[in-house]
Amino acid sequence: MWSTFFVTDEDGRTVGPVPPGTMGVPVAGGPPPGPVGLATLMSGRSTFGGNKRRRATTNAMSEAQEGKIKLAFFVAIVGVVLTVLGVGTEFWVELSPPKSFYNNQTCLTTHFGLWKGCTKTLWVADIDPERESCGPAELPGASNCTYFKFFTTGENAVMFQKTTQKNLNVAAAMLAMFSLFLMVMGAICITMSLSKEILFFLKPASVCFILSGVLVLLCLVVFHQSVLALLASDHTVPLHHELSWSVSCIGCAGAVLIVGGILFLLLALPYSPWQRCLPQKDDSS
Repeated sequence: MWSTFFVTDEDGRTVGPVPPGTMGVPVAGGPPPGPVGLATLMSGRSTFGGNKRRRATTNAMSEAQEGKIKLAFFVAIVGVVLTVLGVGTEFWVELSPPKSFYNNQTCLTTHFGLWKGCTKTLWVADIDPERESCGPAELPGASNCTYFKFFTTGENAVMFQKTTQKNLNVAAAMLAMFSLFLMVMGAICITMSLSKEILFFLKPASVCFILSGVLVLLCLVVFHQSVLALLASDHTVPLHHELSWSVSCIGCAGAVLIVGGILFLLLALPYSPWQRCLPQKDDSS
């Protein structure tokens, strides 16, 4: 009585029943001796392996795409560096009374950012004679810097008898921190896209960088409103205010981040927008 054996391939599919005794036995008019189903197994393995390789090839990016992604990533990194430089410094705005307000030898000027403020004593002789107010803060002098107590005890800061609005200052600082968090998430997505060669991660990266750029610009607007509220709190001391170089870094960073996010979005599209908007004409037409 014959028993039937079933041969399966590596994926668990049944190739066919093989009666015992026929393994390696030549059959008249049949294939040469050898394990029955070996050719079928090899062909099945080749087929499934080929499908996997084809799927991997479709997901992989070309060298040209990788170069474009690295270039766009460099643009985004420039925006991140400018944001970190602007957020970490305290030269967002300078407040200065008239240089002859206190005495004829020294005057006070204040510059502050999101986290701390500095009061600097300058010599009037070092100031430009054509300048009416004390400053600029880059001149040599004795400086005293302190961190704001917005984030610890919730106290407002007083500068030249004027009181800050802690709600606006805290809101500007939180917007800056959340934008930095989105930049980190976008950088992680780009790193995953380059290491795994998957274009899918470009879409969330573009969203992260565009939102971070918008939040950076919104932080700048909120901070400027806090400065205006500070100046309107008291009119006893006349002050001249001007935005400093940290604000320039933040403004440029917001624009660069938005441009970098748009570049990632264009690279994530399944077609080239230039070819879609400007189709090439055939020679016959």
